[in-house]
Parts: sequence; structure tokens; C-alpha cells
Amino acid sequence: MAEALADIGMIGLAVMGSNLAQNIERNGFTVAVWNRDPGRVDEFMATVGAGKKFVGAHTPEAFVNAIARPRKIMLLVKAGDATDWTIDQIKPYLEPGDIIIDGGNALYHDTIRREKALRAEGFNFIGCGVSGGEEGALWGPSLMPGGAPDAYENLRPIWEAIAAKVDDGPCVTYIGPDGAGHFVKMVHNGIEYGDMQLIAEAYDLLKRVGHLTAPELAAVFAAWNEGVLQSFLIEITSQIFRAIDPETNQPLVELILDKAGQKGTGKWTSEAALDMGVPVPTIQAAIDARVLSSMKDERVAASQVIVGPPTSPEMPDKGDFIMLVHNALYASKICSYAQGMAMLSTASRAYNWNLNLGEISRIWKGGCIIRAQFLDKIKQAYHRRADLPNLLLDPDFNQWMADAQTSWRSVVSIGALAGVPLPAMSASLAYFDSYRTARLPQNLTQAQRDFFGSHTYERIDKPEAGFVHTEWKELIQ
Repeated sequence: MAEALADIGMIGLAVMGSNLAQNIERNGFTVAVWNRDPGRVDEFMATVGAGKKFVGAHTPEAFVNAIARPRKIMLLVKAGDATDWTIDQIKPYLEPGDIIIDGGNALYHDTIRREKALRAEGFNFIGCGVSGGEEGALWGPSLMPGGAPDAYENLRPIWEAIAAKVDDGPCVTYIGPDGAGHFVKMVHNGIEYGDMQLIAEAYDLLKRVGHLTAPELAAVFAAWNEGVLQSFLIEITSQIFRAIDPETNQPLVELILDKAGQKGTGKWTSEAALDMGVPVPTIQAAIDARVLSSMKDERVAASQVIVGPPTSPEMPDKGDFIMLVHNALYASKICSYAQGMAMLSTASRAYNWNLNLGEISRIWKGGCIIRAQFLDKIKQAYHRRADLPNLLLDPDFNQWMADAQTSWRSVVSIGALAGVPLPAMSASLAYFDSYRTARLPQNLTQAQRDFFGSHTYERIDKPEAGFVHTEWKELIQ
């Protein structure tokens, strides 16, 4: 009797592909696996695949033929050329209606291109954001699929089975057409950059200004994780401060070189925001902070030459200072998410994706790196008003920001006076103040542009005149 065909195929057996394949199999599905290195397939089948519902294949043809129609094939390979190469390997053996799913961190423009080209050949292409890292892939990620809705319906039983589960369902939903899923994942990663930088700045303040030790920092972040800041990142931060290096008996975090890298999705978020005209200063500040951190040698040399503030700011009580930083962190976090959600809203209109921001917030509540209690409040905000222009306008968030303002401004002031860089917190506060200001100083900017370049401007007292130009030198007295 012929072997039963696999329910789905997995290409790429590095950590993410291997873990996601195991997750799918554990939830009752048979998985065909292929890797461009046949030895990796043999290794997988001999270890994690032994005695389980996996079908190993050494060639693209054998792999495709091992999967039930319409075939569902997941790619977890490097973004870019490797993805196109992999699609080219399997395409000769596919049939109309088969579904290719790209689970890598692909640039959404590439996903739009691939979806259009494959659709013209009769195939379905789903660009699916996968968040949660290695553990999420194995035990339940947040999944953000974009493509043809009927193709997703074919995939939905598997995706709902393997996704993380929260109080209001599995952390997966149909995002929208073509590149919507990968765009949402990109913005998720941009928000993640902002979150991580804001937490790093809170740590820097508490350590350098508040003089908290690693055990004290662990206790503070553990306490914060019991309240409005409850999140995966706050939780692991508390655990990081408790990790002791066995060789030196020092907190391991203090032995780590202060140079952070980036894989591209943060930069893509910044570039997309610029293209769409959406301000994301907190996310941009986080990217800049990582770039500055990479200039380690230059910074060390500069520290020997450039002098900081001559005096230290007057410090409040330690407990009061911890609360000030807590409030500043939460207020800044709200601004970071407000920027990310504004990006999603703008892209939804630009690409006709019809994104459901409340539902996107819901699927980020579990599985993904930015999972947090806070996301349920965002979901509720968009349920109250689906077309909410900005989170800062939601009554609940508006009230919290009003209550946190004094703490927030105090913390940014203390950081400035102490010479502690707070790029993301400062950017968040500037975003908040700019958004709430009815008249900004760009009237002068427009005057300058018209003065030196005849770029024209609009008058507030004559809106019917449209754009006008002035010969400025003729008016100077």
C-alpha cells in the first residue's frame, strides 16, 4: 500500500524550519521535509524525525510529489535571492492551485512581486510573517499570513493548530492581500526595536543615575512585569539580570560588549515610513542607537576627549525615581506603538489591504517577541473606533499619557542633565508634544524654503489662494 501523502512540506531545516516542522507534526499533521543539503535531511530524520510523521526527500521532485494536493509548501530560507532560487527549484513540479508560503523575513516589495508573478502562472503565494523566535516556532508562534484569502483558507486549519493561543483565540489571522503579511511583520519588528531600546534606556537610567545593582534591577523589572508593563521583553530582562557568569561570578550582562546588530527589518521599517510620510521617531532613534553602539572604538576614543555635564542633577528618592522611570517607559512605549499602528493604517490605505488593526493587535498578544498585556488595550482601542487615526487619541491612552506626563518630562530632564543618552524616550516625548501642538514652527521652514528656492507656501489668512511665492528681499525693512 502506498504511503499517505504529507499534509504540508517544509523547505529549510535550520533552527526555525526544524522547530516549525516539529510544531506542525506534533499537532497531528504529516510533514515532508527538504533541504538543499541532503545531509541535513538525513540528520533531521535520524534525530528529531525518528518514528514521527515526517517524510524526508533528497530532491525537489521527490519532495513535491510527497505532498497532498493542493500542495502547501513552507519556505524558511534566507530572504532575497535564496528565496527566489528555492521557488525556481520546486516550481517545475507544482500544479495550478498549489500554495507556496514564505515564512522568512522578506521585504514586502519582494512578496508583492512574487505573489503577482506566481499568480499569473496559476500558483498561490502567501507571505507569512512568523514571530516568536526558536521557542515560538516550536511551541506556538504569532503568524501573519498575506496573500489570496482562499489560499489562506486552505492553510488555516494547520496555522490555527500551530499558532500560540491566548484568551481570545489562536495568534493568527488573515492579514490581507499580497505583501500585507510581511509588511505587518516588518512593522512588528520595528516596534520591537523601539521596545528594546526603551527598556535599555530605562536600565541605563536606573543603573547609572539610580545606582541600582543587578539584583535590584532584577527585582524592579520583575515587579514591573506584574503591572501595565507586563510583557515578554520585561520578563526576560528581569531574568537576564539574575544570570551570573560562572567564571567571574559577575552578572553576565555586564560582561557583554555594548555593540548591537540589526538584520534589516528595522531599517526597512524606517525606509517604508519615510516613503509613506509617516513619522516613526522612536523606531528611528532605536535604529540610530544600534548604529552608534557599533562605533565602539570611536566612542571609547571620544569619551577621553569630550566632556559631559559638569554637575549631576538633584536626585529624587530611589523608590520615587524607579516609579518615574516606570511611567516614562510606559508613556514612551505608547508612542512607539502609536507610530507603528499609524504606519499600518497608512499602508492599508495605500495598498488597499483593509488591515484590521484590532485583530493584528490581538494576534500579537501571544507567541511573538512584543507580546504584552498592553496589546489587549490596543485591541480594545480599535474595537471602540476602527478608524482611529492615532492611539494617542483613544480616551484610555489619552488619559494615561496625561497622568504620566510629569514623570516622563522629569526623567528626560534628569537624563539630559546627567549626560545619559535617552534617544528613544526623548524622541517619544517630542513626538507626543508635536502631535498635540496645533501650530508648529514649520511656518518658518516654509518661509526659508521659499526665500532660497522659490518653493512656495500657503497663507493661513488666504487659504483660497493656494500656493504662493514671495520676493522676500523686496519686503525686508
